Amino acid sequence: MALIVQKYGGTSVGNPERIKNVARRVARFRGLGHQVVVVVSAMSGETNRLLALAKEIQSTPDPRELDVMVSTGEQVTIALLAMALKDLGLKAKSYTGAQVRIVTDDAHTKARIVSIDDNKIHADLDAGHVVVVAGFQGVDEDGNITTLGRGGSDTTGVALAAALKADECQIYTDVDGVYTTDPRIVPEARRLDTITFEEMLELASLGSKVLQIRSVEFAGKYKVKLRVLSSFEEGGDGTLITFEDDDKMEKAIISGIAFNRDEAKITVLGVPDRPGIAYQILGPVAEANIDVDMIIQNVGADGTTDFTFTVHRNEYAKAIAILKGVQAHIGAREVVGDEKIAKVSVVGVGMRSHVGIASAMFRTLAEEGINIQMISTSEIKISVVIDEKYLELAVRVLHKAFNLDESSTPLLTTSK
Repeated sequence: MALIVQKYGGTSVGNPERIKNVARRVARFRGLGHQVVVVVSAMSGETNRLLALAKEIQSTPDPRELDVMVSTGEQVTIALLAMALKDLGLKAKSYTGAQVRIVTDDAHTKARIVSIDDNKIHADLDAGHVVVVAGFQGVDEDGNITTLGRGGSDTTGVALAAALKADECQIYTDVDGVYTTDPRIVPEARRLDTITFEEMLELASLGSKVLQIRSVEFAGKYKVKLRVLSSFEEGGDGTLITFEDDDKMEKAIISGIAFNRDEAKITVLGVPDRPGIAYQILGPVAEANIDVDMIIQNVGADGTTDFTFTVHRNEYAKAIAILKGVQAHIGAREVVGDEKIAKVSVVGVGMRSHVGIASAMFRTLAEEGINIQMISTSEIKISVVIDEKYLELAVRVLHKAFNLDESSTPLLTTSK
């Protein structure tokens, strides 16, 4: 008998019939003798509906009250799923994040989990219940409802699996695993049987929508066995996210091509090239809780520098306003931006044992006339910022160039 945590996203519980299908799947696992904890999201579209309602009342909704409201989406789903399970003759109990006592910090709309009280869940499991928990939400030390940010139900699922010492955490989505890239852009994309936590963390951070980045961080940190499966297909092993092994590193140079349409670029032009200028630019941005991604700095011959970085597109207007507010103080000539960019990345642990990945990537893009605006690298990834209109072309040609569709010839075969 195993203890399994299963997480189902919004499309998986998008209507009553789909909720009944989830209940039947859970019942099959329970019938095999497994203890099952189910984490669910709000029904598909519900969170967006609630956010739209809030904005009809307040153009910038109060974060505390917004959390109170949007957390109700998951509360509906857990109750419906518990009813469906009981209708199948199973013992089931539903819990909100506050009832479980998932304690977070007080950063409303993007809280982080601090601790989880697992006693109540273990007691219910031992009593033969299926436990259904609302994803995406928790409570701070003062009892205020908090939410974990979009995609936070994945984080809830993995965090519960870690706290409960579950044998496996299964993430059910509308796809049957992790692919080499988005099959909607590259039909030849292949499902990966396994991928390392390190690679999955890069893919999630770079725009892959299969898993939320914090859930992968949790899984890697607490060594939670993580598997991505389809909630609409029976059978199949999905993709197992596992720990790095040297044998795999030699088999695949590149595991996937990730991309992100949700970024914007900001450039602060003509600032004095002096110690501390980077902090003077990014400090106010960080204080506004805006995450910065790629950064480059170009020093001119006139003693000034141009400082460029990327932020999420939803934070672009806010970041521009902040920087224009401090422009005179930091001595900048101008603050400009571009919302029509995209980031494309190649990811693979095999980069550690192969040379020439960057040159192959840059050559491939150059042959298609795609200009690179920014570059960042790590041990297992290379990311570039390009004009958004070239995104799909870039993904397709890189996927083929690195032999990710089996019919193509690899651009690179040289090993260290």
